[in-house]
Order: sequence, then structure tokens, then C-alpha cells
Amino acid sequence: MTERTNGLKYSDAGVDIDAGNSLVERIKPHIRATRRSGADGEIGGFGGLFDLKAAGFTDPVLVAANDGVGTKLKIAIDSGMHDTVGIDLVAMCVNDLLVQGAEPLFFLDYFATGKLDVDQGEAIVAGIARGCQDAGCALIGGETAEMPGMYSGGDYDLAGFAVGAAERGSLLPTGNAEAGDILLGLASAGVHSNGFSLVRRIVETSGLAWNAPAPFEDGSNLAEALLTPTRIYVRSVLKTIRETGAIKALVHITGGGFPENIPRVLPEDLAASVDLDAIAPPPVFSWLARTGGVEAKEMLRTFNCGIGMIAVVAKSDAERVSQALLAAGETVVKLGHLEERSEGARVNYQGALKL
Repeated sequence: MTERTNGLKYSDAGVDIDAGNSLVERIKPHIRATRRSGADGEIGGFGGLFDLKAAGFTDPVLVAANDGVGTKLKIAIDSGMHDTVGIDLVAMCVNDLLVQGAEPLFFLDYFATGKLDVDQGEAIVAGIARGCQDAGCALIGGETAEMPGMYSGGDYDLAGFAVGAAERGSLLPTGNAEAGDILLGLASAGVHSNGFSLVRRIVETSGLAWNAPAPFEDGSNLAEALLTPTRIYVRSVLKTIRETGAIKALVHITGGGFPENIPRVLPEDLAASVDLDAIAPPPVFSWLARTGGVEAKEMLRTFNCGIGMIAVVAKSDAERVSQALLAAGETVVKLGHLEERSEGARVNYQGALKL
């Protein structure tokens, strides 16, 4: 009887195990750089470990969040610039932990691609590690999936998973927001990681190439400017929470902009009055609005328009909290206040957006 064999290997199907192993070795120094109290292990096991007691918690409540980068990845893929989208991945997750008063503890990533490029993979994971360092959390594991036929060309996707903790009784929102409370807006770094399907459509309309000079930012090409990573607010805002004890709620301005995100932390009987005159949108938003003919109302429900995070504080605490945030490195504006609501819109606007 003759044994039949076709001689095929996994690599013939498009999966390179050696490349995967090479990537693991390349990213180990980046991951080691994210070590913190509670996480001192090496990658390579089947799961990541974290010691809450070693991290200094007494009676913790765990808070978890996951997110992606969205179609901002297409700009990274098309331009060949992969070193900042990992920061975005971390930022989108840890900022969501922050708004609940939680300290980010550890992070895991999922990187899926059609054909593993070790240099590309290392650049992405190095960005994730930088984001983790900025947020003070450990990168304790992840998954790299090479899936030929699922992704074409150099396409890839990212997902992130973050876990944080807060001592019991210290979670946000506190539930004691009331009419007259002040909204403090913290400046964004730019578009962050939402609305990029519209951004890409506007760029297509403009006819500009990714390597063309950015019309709104001197010294950068269009891809570099639009890939400016999402700001991570963790260290400055946690420091302010702990120093002042005066923040009642936080809002991360992500998809849905102001009208969708602010109501998420308010009781039904309160509405937000936002002073648009207080906002100084970075030039990228003016360019997007003009080039795409996007109305102000649509800008406010699609983009952060220059405000990436909002803190709710009592009027008597507003100046003290503002000064603490400024000292911690944030740019802060008095964005508006809370008012009583019986019906109608949850977010009302005063003034006009400067686009």
C-alpha cells in the first residue's frame, strides 16, 4: 500500500509560525517596559497574572473595558505609519476606565492580520507599550492571529482589553450631580479615534494624498497629522481626583460626541448647557468642516471638536479642580453647567462653534 502525501506545510497556507515566534522575541523588551506593581511576569504563558494586593488595593472593585481604533487604522495601513495606533488602542480603553474613577492595572491586545510582517507588528506593539506606560498599566499578554483570506494585502485589525480597579465606594459618577454644577472641558490632542470614516471621506473629497503637506498643521504630512494619537488623561485626572476629592463625574468624548456622551453620566432630571464659545477647536476640525461642508451640529455629534474629557464639579470646587488639572498638565476650560430638565434635550448649546 502506497502512503499518499501532498507535502503541504502550514506556511503553504499562508501562516508563518517562525515569523510569529520572531515577533514575540522582538516585542519582549517593549512589554517589560510596562511592568508595574502587581505585574512582574513574562509573556509566553497561557494567561497573564496580576496581584491586586501587591498593587496596593484593600477592597477593590474591578472595572473592565474594551475597544478598538476603528477606521483610523486604514490611514496607518495606507500610509505605512504604524507606530502610534497602538497608543490609540490603549487610550480608548483606559480613558473609559478613568471615567468610572478606576486606575488602569493591566492591558491585553488582539492583533489580527492576513500576512504577518514582523516589523509592522513590532511597531504596533511598541505603540501599545508606550500607551500602557503613559497610563501606568502593564501589558500582560495578547494574541497575534495570522489569518490569510480574512484580511487582504497589508490590512490588519486591533482590539484592546483593559482592567482597572477602584476602592469600593470611590467609583464615579458619584450620583450627587445637581443643577448649577460646572462642566470643565479638557483639551483633546486632535480627532482622537472617532469619526474616521467621515475623515477619510473628506480626505477623498479633497483629492490630497496621505504624504501631502497637512493644510492645517505645519511640518507634518496629512497622514502624520491625522494619526496624532488619542490623549491619555489617566495620570493627570487620577491625581486630581485623589488630591481634591471633588470630581462628581467624568465624560469621555468618543463616538457620538457631546450629545451622546454627556447624558450617560447625568440623571434624567438634569441637562447640560454647553458654551460653544469657550471651545477653541484645533485647526484640523475647521479644515474637516470646511472641506467636507460638515455642519456644526454634525461636527458636535461626530467629533470631540477639541474637548476630549469633561469633569463635573460643584461650582464651589470649580476653581480648585481647574488649578489641579492645570498643574497636572491639562488645558482646561469652563465649558458650561448643569441645569434642571423636565423634558427636551439632554444637551443644550449656547454660542457658536468656531469653525
